Amino acid sequence: MIRIRPPRRLAVAGAIALAMAMTGTAHAGTGSEAAPAGRFTVEDSAGFSKQIERDLAARGARLALVFRAGQPRENLPDGVRYTHGAIWVHSQLETADGRQIHGYAVHNLYHREDNRRRSELVQDWPLNFTLGDVEGEVGVIIPSPEMQARLVQLLAGGGGDSLHQPDYSLISNPFDLRFQNCTEYLLDLVAAAAWDTTDRAQIKANLRAHFQPAGIDAGPLGRLFGPLADERIRLDDHRGTIRTTTYASLASFMERYGLLTEAYEIRADFLGRTGETG
Repeated sequence: MIRIRPPRRLAVAGAIALAMAMTGTAHAGTGSEAAPAGRFTVEDSAGFSKQIERDLAARGARLALVFRAGQPRENLPDGVRYTHGAIWVHSQLETADGRQIHGYAVHNLYHREDNRRRSELVQDWPLNFTLGDVEGEVGVIIPSPEMQARLVQLLAGGGGDSLHQPDYSLISNPFDLRFQNCTEYLLDLVAAAAWDTTDRAQIKANLRAHFQPAGIDAGPLGRLFGPLADERIRLDDHRGTIRTTTYASLASFMERYGLLTEAYEIRADFLGRTGETG
């Protein structure tokens, strides 16, 4: 288990690097972005997805927040380990031949491919998730049992849809209503379950008082050239320091207020078998 560190302020040069590297919407099979070619085999990715499922099931996790890296860590700013997060929910699933099995369904926010400034909510599967991973390592947050129950109820009741802001930005400000990315969506879900409200304005007011985001210091050049580098970078919701949601900042928030059971990393078994270091 890793120790959860408080969010760090990233270097000035990290603003554009973060936005360029955070291709956190990569997912195979849903038409947004193909899995990175040649990194891991489909068989290894499938094995890794099963390894994660077994780990979560062994810990009795009905629901977990899982994060992957869609770009090599050397391309990410210091302090950022993952680029995409999703909710894994243990569910009863029906196979193509009508059998009922149990496994994890994965609930994601992805940017659309026909308009990369808009997002959609997509439910897919653990293999879709690991096909988009390039490090063979995921970060996991297992909420407290009460929070798991609240989040399951929230999703089942359509609360996830009501918290979705389709206007997408790679580095959205978690205190602002205008844009949202995948990690901010997870934060909003956690906040909604914790405070028992789907009023986004109230959620943002509560987060301003209790949540510490990751800060990215970006000077005038970063603000000028960032949007030109990637259409998904939108800075209208930031003033001064750019602030966004990361795995570490979300885990720290949940730990501080007693909303999690544990946070840790899972490294793919096949890396040890093949001698890869990721």
